[in-house]
Amino acid sequence: MISGFAQIPVGLLAMSPEAIAESLASKERFPDGPAIGMRMLTFYISYGGKHLSVSRRRNLERAKKLLSARMERMQKEEHRRAA
Repeated sequence: MISGFAQIPVGLLAMSPEAIAESLASKERFPDGPAIGMRMLTFYISYGGKHLSVSRRRNLERAKKLLSARMERMQKEEHRRAA
């Protein structure tokens, strides 16, 4: 692992969409927040995964939606705490 850069663990993107979203939203894995995980997932889908099967791409897109929803919930919670 390059210092300062997070990496997606081997085998993570082959898991269920729920497990992918949970791992990418983890503060332990991405201390800077889940947006980093979202960028990595989007990059993989767009550029690294051009040869994905339809079912695998569907799972990754579902994980992306779940992660996005989780990020929205986290943002709303932060706003509530700040108010």
